[in-house]
Amino acid sequence: MSKHILMVVTTADNMNNEHSTGLWLSEFGEAYVEFANAGHTITVASPKGGKAPVDDRSLEGEVPPEILDTAIYLENTVKLEEIKDVNEFDAIFLPGGHGTMFDLPENTKLQEVIRDLYEQNKVVAAVCHGPAGLVGVKLSDATPLVAGKTVTAFTDAEEVATTLDQYMPFLLETRLRELGAEFVAAENWVNHVQVDDHLITGQNPQSTIAVAKEVVKQLA
Repeated sequence: MSKHILMVVTTADNMNNEHSTGLWLSEFGEAYVEFANAGHTITVASPKGGKAPVDDRSLEGEVPPEILDTAIYLENTVKLEEIKDVNEFDAIFLPGGHGTMFDLPENTKLQEVIRDLYEQNKVVAAVCHGPAGLVGVKLSDATPLVAGKTVTAFTDAEEVATTLDQYMPFLLETRLRELGAEFVAAENWVNHVQVDDHLITGQNPQSTIAVAKEVVKQLA
């Protein structure tokens, strides 16, 4: 049975005017392909709507054609504020890219959508820097969504390895720990997923397919 998945991508295209950034294409594309192949309906939204920027670095090397082809779905994203009824969605997925660190944490509409879906026991999933969209989410009882939850995300060690840590507004692993999450870090650049009931998180780009498959599994 087809379910409806909301994919929320960044529209931030620079790191405080220092370096260009955006969405990490494989984290969007690999998940999109998994969801589409499972027969699910997908809506792609973003803070500003319109075209979502893709980080040029995510296009380096051998990028499979089927992943490059998913960029067409980033040409005209729905503005988050235009989403009126979150009840139509069965899951939300947040792919990463450094851009998410700048426009997702403070987005109140995104926080409301995630809270509402989570409290309806619907699937909330994020990978790499995507969990930046979780840090501002508080449940109806005012506790942080991630408090006491077992999660992972792009680690501080991985951020230092990219040399981009100096441009980040905060370090994602550190912030999640500060919010009371039970953060589990694996070695750099290995596939690593944490599942805490219907909250699914992946550590890095290498974890995208595994996260997407877990989403599909939970929606079955």
